[in-house]
Amino acid sequence: MAAADLSELPGWARELLERSPLGHLSYLDDGDHPRVLPVTFAVAGDSLWTAIDQKPKRKPPARVRYLRRRPEAALCTDHYEDDWSRLAWVQAIGSVEVVEVSAGDAERSALDALRAKYRSYLEQPPEGPLIRLRPERVLCWRATED
Repeated sequence: MAAADLSELPGWARELLERSPLGHLSYLDDGDHPRVLPVTFAVAGDSLWTAIDQKPKRKPPARVRYLRRRPEAALCTDHYEDDWSRLAWVQAIGSVEVVEVSAGDAERSALDALRAKYRSYLEQPPEGPLIRLRPERVLCWRATED
């Protein structure tokens, strides 16, 4: 199924986005080679958000540089079980904005959503920046239609 934005998703797909602990962010690097990176993420408003946290990484992280140069990405999350009748995935494709943590209400809502989803962010709030993916197309699939 395809949707124009998050509001058009069926309930099961929205729930998968909200509950899934891990997403995979894909983007193009400086040489236009595809990259895929596992990320924590949360839904806030009409967007998917991920944060640059304190875990060791380059300064600034390569993904920030790549996404500022070419602000397009996809984020995919899935549900896997050995019982393949329970498989499902959601993929959001859209434009990206790299924003500072203190930018405004949307960013504060994103941080609240990330803290609610990930206990580690309560103890060590992300310093940022934040990456905001505004879906322009959302694809979803599951093995069963019930």
